[in-house]
Parts: sequence; C-alpha cells; structure tokens
Amino acid sequence: MKYLSFRTALVALLACGLIAACVSPAFADDAAATYKSKCAMCHGPDGKGSAVGTKMGARDFTSAEVKAETDGQLTEVITKGKGKMPAYNGKLKDTEIKDLVTYIRGLAK
Repeated sequence: MKYLSFRTALVALLACGLIAACVSPAFADDAAATYKSKCAMCHGPDGKGSAVGTKMGARDFTSAEVKAETDGQLTEVITKGKGKMPAYNGKLKDTEIKDLVTYIRGLAK
C-alpha cells in the first residue's frame, strides 16, 4: 500500500511540474504583451527608455536606482502612477501588475 501512495504522490508531483512548465511561458508572453502595449512607448523595448520617454522622465529599468527598489515599490508606481506616468489601477489586474514587475526585473538582467 505504501508503494501505491508513493507512486500516486510521484505522479501528482510530475503532473504539477508539467503544468508549471507549460503555464509559465504563457505568463511571460502575457507580461511581454502588456509591457509592449502599455510601457514600451516610454520605457523602450529594452527598458532603458525611448527617446520620447527619456525626455518625459521615464525611468531606465536597468539603472541601479530602479534595481534597488522593492517589488512593492514598483507595484505601487504602476498601480498609482507617478509624475507623468499614468495609474494602471483598474486598467490592469493585480496579477497582470505582478507579472509586469517580474518582466521588468528580467529586463534589468
């Protein structure tokens, strides 16, 4: 009986890993699409800032200043807006904002 329990647990664990592997790229694709449609115009496709965005004060996501901010701070800026950046509260779901923060962190690497 113990063998059956172990086997069942192993199959469940492998299934969860397979699901996670299949779903993770979908989240990354969604975050990339959100970034492209909402952020890239000012922050540039690479996060370093577009010509227009730089003139407006858009921050370079690869800068030490932005890297030092917590995920909570970035989430707050996206949610509430800051300076000339619009607020996305009510325009993006909390999960979309969280995925966007993860995507932005990836640009800094």
